[in-house]
Amino acid sequence: MSPIHADICRYGIPFSVPVQVRGVRVERREGLLLRLRASDGGAFAIGEVAPLPGLHDETLDEAERSLSALVPKLPALIDCPVPQLRARIEAEGLPPSVAAGIEMAVLNWRAACSGTLPPFPGMSTPARLVPVNALLDGTPDVVIERATIAFFDGFRTFKLKVRPGRTDEAIAAIRAVDRQFRGKARLRLDANQSLGLEEAVAFGKAIPAGSVSYIEEPLADASQIPLFHARTGIPSALDETLWQRPDLLEKLPPSTLGALVLKPNRIGSLLQSMELAAVAAQLGIEAVFSSAFESGISLGMYALMAAVGPAEPAACGLDTSSFLDHDLTEVPFSTEKGATDPEAAWRNGQQLREELLEIRGTWTW
Repeated sequence: MSPIHADICRYGIPFSVPVQVRGVRVERREGLLLRLRASDGGAFAIGEVAPLPGLHDETLDEAERSLSALVPKLPALIDCPVPQLRARIEAEGLPPSVAAGIEMAVLNWRAACSGTLPPFPGMSTPARLVPVNALLDGTPDVVIERATIAFFDGFRTFKLKVRPGRTDEAIAAIRAVDRQFRGKARLRLDANQSLGLEEAVAFGKAIPAGSVSYIEEPLADASQIPLFHARTGIPSALDETLWQRPDLLEKLPPSTLGALVLKPNRIGSLLQSMELAAVAAQLGIEAVFSSAFESGISLGMYALMAAVGPAEPAACGLDTSSFLDHDLTEVPFSTEKGATDPEAAWRNGQQLREELLEIRGTWTW
């Protein structure tokens, strides 16, 4: 094989409107790319490392230092058998965004060298389309306006944020969506672990019966999910709990759960995320791949992961691209009629707009 060149690039993309991430206001999405290229101009692969303020513990500068220190060890990871790759990366003790980005680069490199798709263990024939849920937020009027536009564009699943101290606003929005669509669209909620049990129960009882598919992380204490379900009948979805208290997944009754929400760059592994998707299939609940406002590089990979998973893909949380002023890819990540073509999205994610990148370091071996 010809020598391999690696470089680390930094990027910054303004949000079209500032976003709130667990109480942190973020106006600009910043991240790193690890790029691998064969010197003969053949294989080329990318991994995205993008810690998000409010979600990740590591800062972007810390992630860059960690990634730079790991690059000299990449040849051993590139040659590592895929079943051992996750353990090898975990042994390095990397921050989750860095570990996931390195895994992404290595899997994309394997695909580039073989001319196939990334080699996920147990992968099935890719689904032709992966549905996407549309993000809703704001006052009831704003929510209905965005939901109506999204429905017209073909979206049939919505996700609404529930914010502490503003549950009345969320209740009004849910009632409005329920009246507007009358079961023609699914509504998911996300409370980001912001509610106590009594507040969550009161909220659950105040919304129309059957109006939501599940509430993502309704409680500050996820171990109380069975109590919440017993008193409201509303299933919960696990997101933060999957990396904060992973042992709870085996302890919570499957009947109380509606989905596992999989953020690979916060879980810290694409391969582990695929294993969790298999667990969700075994439990009879949805596996919802979700982004942390990353670029089309990651969105395309996540769409592909949903498409080759063990079950029919659920509507994924990839509408975050609509909050970015622009994409890093020549062909931006997009949806048509509320869905995306996963293979095309993944391939498009390997074609970059070089003028948007700042090279921070280069290596050759």
